[in-house]
Amino acid sequence: MRNVLPGAAGFPLGCAAATVAVMVAVFAGATTHPGVSLAALLAVAAVLAALTTVAAALGTAVVGWGLHSGFVLGRAGALVFTGPAWIALAALTGTVPTVALVAAVVDHRRRALPAGKVTAWVSPPRNVVS
Repeated sequence: MRNVLPGAAGFPLGCAAATVAVMVAVFAGATTHPGVSLAALLAVAAVLAALTTVAAALGTAVVGWGLHSGFVLGRAGALVFTGPAWIALAALTGTVPTVALVAAVVDHRRRALPAGKVTAWVSPPRNVVS
């Protein structure tokens, strides 16, 4: 299931999703509780990391950080470089490679399973002689 979306489609869709996520979060009161906006952006970054290229997901994470820093933490559209902004940047850019790695491992395991074998993840039963 890796790279369902090519990077050329994943990045613009991710930017649109990040914009909508920040807008909804601001309307829900994220300016007083910035964690709401960050949680929404982390969800967008995680979904994109699982579905598109790492470059597109990282680009979206940086755009999402800019939206979060400028409109949630800064409120005037100008980027702010405070402690919470750096934490948000680290969280967003750290989520992408982590989720991409997990998605790649799951995809590799899924492809390694023989057709019709859904129990390959479980250890086979041992033959116990009584």
